[in-house]
Amino acid sequence: MLSWFDLHGRVAIVTGGNGGIGKGIADGLAGAGADIAIAARNPEKTSRAAQDIRTRFGVRVLEVSVDVLQEEGIRAMVQRVLDHFGRIDILVNNAGTNFRKNAQDLTIEEWDEILNTNLRSAFLCSKHVYPVMKRQGGGKIICIGSMTSIFGGPRLTPYGASKGGIVQMARSLAVSWAEDNIQVNSILPGYIQTDLITKAERQSPGLTQYVISRTPMRRLGNPAELGGTAVFLASRASDFVTGAAIPVDGGYSAML
Repeated sequence: MLSWFDLHGRVAIVTGGNGGIGKGIADGLAGAGADIAIAARNPEKTSRAAQDIRTRFGVRVLEVSVDVLQEEGIRAMVQRVLDHFGRIDILVNNAGTNFRKNAQDLTIEEWDEILNTNLRSAFLCSKHVYPVMKRQGGGKIICIGSMTSIFGGPRLTPYGASKGGIVQMARSLAVSWAEDNIQVNSILPGYIQTDLITKAERQSPGLTQYVISRTPMRRLGNPAELGGTAVFLASRASDFVTGAAIPVDGGYSAML
C-alpha cells in the first residue's frame, strides 16, 4: 500500500511554492520522493525554499522565476522544467493573491489582478502542461481553492469569485482530460497560518479568533498539513479520483 503513495521518479511544479501553503505542499511532495520545480516571483525566497527542500529531503529542486500573469512566462516555465527534468508529472496551481475591500469600492484593475492571478494563471499553467502530460500517458493537476470556494465572505468578492471558479474549472478539466489519464482535483484549505492570514487579521481584527471559535478542531492549520492531501492527489492512490474538491479545514466546512 505504501508504494501507492511513492513519488520517486516523478516531477512536480508548484507555483508559489516558496512559502506558505505552496511550500507546505512542496515539502510533502518532496518527502514522498518527487523532484520539485518551485515557480515563483521572488528569487531570494525561492532560493531559500529550494535549499531547505534539498537539505531535508535529498531530491532535485529547480528554481524557476516566473510571473504567472504572463502567458509567455508560463510557457517558458513549462519548457524549462521539461528541459531540466525531461518530464512533468504533477502541477500544483497554488499561486495566488488577495486583499480585502468592500465590493462597491473595488476598481476593475483590482478585480482583474485577483482574478488573473488566482484563476487565469491556473488555467494557463494547466493548458501548457497538458500536452506534456498527454504525451507521457497521464498526469496529476492539483488546484488550490479556499473556504471561499464554498462560502461567501464580506470584502472578498473577487477572491471568492476566483476560488469558486477554481473548483468549477478543475471539474471541467477533469471531465475534458479524463480520457488522457489526467486527474484534476482541488484542495480547499481552511484557515492556514500564512502571511495572507496575518495580513487579513490586520485588516479585520478579531478574524482569527472568530475562525477558531467556529472550527471544530479549535485552531488554525499549518502549511505542512496540506502535504498529505497533496501526496494523495499526486500519487497512484488517487488514480480513480478526479473532479473532487477536498476540504482541509479542521472541520470548518462541516460546522453549522
